[in-house]
Amino acid sequence: MNTFAAPRARHTMLVAGAGGVVGAAAVEHFAALPDWEVIAVSRRRPPELPEGVTHVSLDLTDAAACRAAGAALSRVTHLMFAALYEKPDLIAGWRDPEQMAVNLAMLRNLLDALEASAPGLRHVSLMQGTKAYGGHVTPAPVPAKERWPRHDHENFYWLQEDLLRERQPRAAWVFTVLRPQIVFGYAVSSPMNIVAAIGAYAAVMRELGRPLAWPGGGRYINGGSDSRLIAQVAEWAATHEIAANETYNVVNGDALLWQDLWGSVAAHFGMSTGPDAPMNLTREMPAHGDTWRRVVARHGLRDVSLEGLVGSSWQFTDRAFAQGVANPADSVLSGIKLHQHGFHGVIDTEDCVLHWLGRMQAQRLLPR
Repeated sequence: MNTFAAPRARHTMLVAGAGGVVGAAAVEHFAALPDWEVIAVSRRRPPELPEGVTHVSLDLTDAAACRAAGAALSRVTHLMFAALYEKPDLIAGWRDPEQMAVNLAMLRNLLDALEASAPGLRHVSLMQGTKAYGGHVTPAPVPAKERWPRHDHENFYWLQEDLLRERQPRAAWVFTVLRPQIVFGYAVSSPMNIVAAIGAYAAVMRELGRPLAWPGGGRYINGGSDSRLIAQVAEWAATHEIAANETYNVVNGDALLWQDLWGSVAAHFGMSTGPDAPMNLTREMPAHGDTWRRVVARHGLRDVSLEGLVGSSWQFTDRAFAQGVANPADSVLSGIKLHQHGFHGVIDTEDCVLHWLGRMQAQRLLPR
């Protein structure tokens, strides 16, 4: 019979994908809680890990390596699976069978290792996102709700979720699926770190003596998810029985319209906005590597290249900004179910974006 108990003493959270936007915030959040030990799993050690966090270097695509790591993972009681494999062509990769197969294998390999070596495993948090509602295939109705039937398209979300649903009835653990929208947080060279892309774009434009012109497309209503809020929801889900085997949208609680936020971003960097100047960031920004090096030298930033900072996030940012689209469809997730089940946290999205820009400035990754 499955059991689900709130933490009684010391519990161990394994964060898979600890170097990403979601994973980094989860590591920081759980490391600050008195009753939790944290194991951070990623291929490379993240540059900043809170004191007391154990890092395990692990390639989740390697089943043998995952099995061999069993002893280091034997204390795990909770798993937050935020690991993600993306193709170099980010958007096309979302429909790529290999991308789906790799993401499924990563979860399966780690889950196999934990089920063999961590008898105390009690809860798994699985990250999904807006693509669960098929918005990358066709516009989704507004607001998107968890109770809807599964959208009929191929997606690694379904492969991973089906794996958990298949195993859970015979297991001692339960799971919770979390679906944030555009995630704001702190990471280096993440495939979907819009904060790094916005900050680097602003820094380059300022270095060139240009205003922070809006580079995207038409206006549409969107939403955001602070990575700190996602971590809070993961803690709540891990400790509340009502969350067992449930799915929740995780959103800040307000609406996001990029053009209306843009002035605050410009003011944060001491810039004006000027007239809109559509720019395909994916095509244009990589050519500004030399400009970025001048920014690094002028402001004494850490020696990280433009590509090393932003990764493939230009592609994600172009999509989020509706670059080249005159009349983009609104994209809104309902946060009602999570509130009805007992989690009431919210974060102002403007404050959220400025917080994470400031965090990257404090880490000397962006200029002040």
